[in-house]
Amino acid sequence: MVQEDYHIVNRMTQAIADLADLSHGFTQNLIFTIGFIFVLWLIRFLILRIVYRKSADPELHYKWRKYLSRALFFIALLVLGRTWFEGFQSLATFFGLLSAGLVIALKDTVADLAGWVFLIWRKPFEIGDRIEIAGVSGDVIDQRIFKFSLIEMGNWVDADQSTGRVLHVPNHKVFTETIANYTADFQFIWNELPVRISLESNWKKAKKMLQQIADRHSANISDEAKQQLRKAARSYLITYRILTPTVYTDVKDFGIALTIRYLTNPRTRRGTEQQIWEDILTEFAEQDDISFAYPTIRYYDRHREGDTGWGVNDTKPGQTDGTKGMPLKDPGKSPGNR
Repeated sequence: MVQEDYHIVNRMTQAIADLADLSHGFTQNLIFTIGFIFVLWLIRFLILRIVYRKSADPELHYKWRKYLSRALFFIALLVLGRTWFEGFQSLATFFGLLSAGLVIALKDTVADLAGWVFLIWRKPFEIGDRIEIAGVSGDVIDQRIFKFSLIEMGNWVDADQSTGRVLHVPNHKVFTETIANYTADFQFIWNELPVRISLESNWKKAKKMLQQIADRHSANISDEAKQQLRKAARSYLITYRILTPTVYTDVKDFGIALTIRYLTNPRTRRGTEQQIWEDILTEFAEQDDISFAYPTIRYYDRHREGDTGWGVNDTKPGQTDGTKGMPLKDPGKSPGNR
């Protein structure tokens, strides 16, 4: 009986000792964790303070905050993981089982995390780039573990201007959707501006005037584009040989189409179009032998005397056709289309 009591007391004493050791180890780990996190916070604070003193660029501040926080997070994960688990082997086993469960239960979330790693590694776009993905366009303003954010452009707003809305796109879209980057390496896009003049206009003179206007607005851009093209050629097979504006000639339904093709910055495309159009309107207004084209109807009048019978009707729907004084409600049934 005395021997049994001795064994019970011995077991209780051992259990208390084990509990004390466990409590002591937990306390040490907790103190170390708090101290280590404080050290990392202090390092982050000092580094960011130096960056803020050296530069006033808000974009640079943002990138330092994001990348530094990510680096310190991974350091904390490795160090504290080894502290709270029994070596890397146990930690790897734990994360292996956890990852298997997450892949099954949180497929999209895991895909978003993989997309985030892809964005950091391959960098198809960065903060500040203008991109188009999954049918939406905008400037990238933030990148996070599960999503990235855009300030929307286009939609109900004409040209490439901002709507003011912030769009959040899941990271896994980078694997399933085409990404169009407007500003990566080669920071210019080709834009075309069609100008249609009448068939009776002096099209050679008009084409020469349009070429001069385009050259005037693209003088500085062409030189800068050449420098960026040499830089982009290191990463991509871009073989543009002509970077200066060009005016192309074509014949459309009711006139001659002179199309200006020129390089422009994607963020100033609408402003550039406005400047070019204002110059075109001003200079064409001074020319008697150049006029803009608009939909017209040509007809044949058998009752007209002293002329070949062919004429041009420049009236719009709702006005008279010049032959019978009747409104042109249906151009397809007008006399000229018999």
